[in-house]
Parts: sequence; structure tokens; C-alpha cells
Amino acid sequence: MTSEQPLESQKRGRRIAMSKPELDVYLAAERTCRVATVSKSGPHVTPLWFVWDGECLWLYSLTRSLRWADMQRDPRIAVVVDDGHDYTELRGAELTGSVSQIGEAPRTGESVDELVEPEKLFARKYFGIDEFPHDGRHAWLRLRPDAIRSWDFRKM
Repeated sequence: MTSEQPLESQKRGRRIAMSKPELDVYLAAERTCRVATVSKSGPHVTPLWFVWDGECLWLYSLTRSLRWADMQRDPRIAVVVDDGHDYTELRGAELTGSVSQIGEAPRTGESVDELVEPEKLFARKYFGIDEFPHDGRHAWLRLRPDAIRSWDFRKM
């Protein structure tokens, strides 16, 4: 697969699929995703801020939330990032797989090599600063996607 071809997990809609570079730019720019988990009472979907490092989606979640409890019980999730108003402007990506908790929960700032890059990306993206502000209420979850499906109807 070259960097201009759609990701291998894209089965249908190859014509409108984003290439790896397009997907990287898109996920780096978008600010809000929707995370679907399975709670005891069924599906649960919530909006969340995220960062994409080119391989993994990093989610910074409140540890005292239903979303967090769901992911601790069953780490399988689906995440959708999308935008567009008119039909011919719609674009987005669905990422699926299982999350892993990285670092302490809640996060207080202990040195964790794996979190250096995501925390830098997050601080710049959402706060316009270089130093990540730990609040002692959130913690990191890493989604290394098993599958990514993307669409960009502007290609039609």
C-alpha cells in the first residue's frame, strides 16, 4: 500500500476513501469525536476531544464517567470523527478496536514516555500551549485501530 492509497481495511467505497496522508491531516485538524461504548444497559455514545499521532487515537477521558467505566469493563469501542453540512461535503472516519489505559488514572503528571507526544499534541491543539495541564480528573486511553473506514464525498 502506498501512502496515496486508501487504508487496507476500507472494503467498500474506495473511490471516496481518504488516503493515509489525507486521513492524518483530517484527524489532526478535527476537534471532537464521538466514542461508542457498551454499557450495562446497552450502547452509549459521547463526544470527546482527541489527538491522532498517525498510528493511534488518544482519548483523554474523565475517570469518573460512564464512558470510562464502560471501557474498563469492555475495552472495545467505535469512534467516529465527521464533518460537513451538505451531502457533497460529508467526510469522516470510523475507527474501531480496543483501548488501553496508558499512565496513571487519574493522570497527575508522572513521567510516562508513551504520553510525551500525545500530551504535547493535545496541549497545542486545545489550549495553544506546550505544557500539558494535568487536572487529576482525566486519564489517557490509546486506541490502536483494528480497522479504519473513511469517506470524503467531496471526491464524488
